[in-house]
Amino acid sequence: MSAAQLTVAVIGAGGKMGMRVSANLQKSGHTVFYAENSPAGQERVRAEGREVTGTDDAVKDADVVILAVPDIVLGVVSEGVVPQLKSGAILLTLDPAAAYAGLLARREDVVQAVAHPCHPSVFLERTTKEEWADTFGGQGAPQNVVAAIDEDVAEAVRARAEAVIRVIYAPVIDVHWVTVKQLAVLEPTLVETVACMIGTLLNEALHETVHTVGVPEEAAKAMLFGHVQIALTNALRGSNPFSEACEIAIQYGRDTLIKDDWKKIFDDSELDKVIARMLKLQAVRH
Repeated sequence: MSAAQLTVAVIGAGGKMGMRVSANLQKSGHTVFYAENSPAGQERVRAEGREVTGTDDAVKDADVVILAVPDIVLGVVSEGVVPQLKSGAILLTLDPAAAYAGLLARREDVVQAVAHPCHPSVFLERTTKEEWADTFGGQGAPQNVVAAIDEDVAEAVRARAEAVIRVIYAPVIDVHWVTVKQLAVLEPTLVETVACMIGTLLNEALHETVHTVGVPEEAAKAMLFGHVQIALTNALRGSNPFSEACEIAIQYGRDTLIKDDWKKIFDDSELDKVIARMLKLQAVRH
């Protein structure tokens, strides 16, 4: 089967991610069915000129079925969907947690894939207003995607999965293929446990600078936002060396703020723990 034109079903088409991926699919050459249970979600789908189809009808002939539903219900939803899929269909989820935790219903003749957007890079060379306006990705700014798929699938099957992945997250620079576990290490561990946590810490530090120390807010934001840029490019790209005085302040910050054993978050047991907590499970099962 060619990846040029596929039949795609979006389950949860009226949710946040469902609306995002549907907007791009609507502009593609694929045949797309949009399924949504909630009345409010159905209204959102119809407001964009898309027809709502019942889940059973949407998935029965689909080459790719996208589960754009919250992580905590992916297991239940997959149990209802997977038995109805045609042989050779691809079940595509948008986050690795449920797949890593073993929550998704499986069939030997149904392929499972996961694809998560990287979002437009902080180092992206933006040249248009549309690129500057798109901080999330999937609209004007190009982004990378990291994806995983069942082992030993035929190259043509992976090509079909990638064709849909490139549409739903377009414009896409590249799709990087990894294992489900590696994708789970990337998110949550690398980008949520570390990067997003640091983002919230920066916000708290800004609040303290303004409301406790008394620095004018605009001055504090100007200094912080510019130095976040230089901190990232120096640390991650080696654009310029930090000054000797800055290195001393960096070490003071590490000694004061960071636990000596912080790298334990990369242990398998810690990954299992945080994903179980995210999915409200007693434990993950592999």
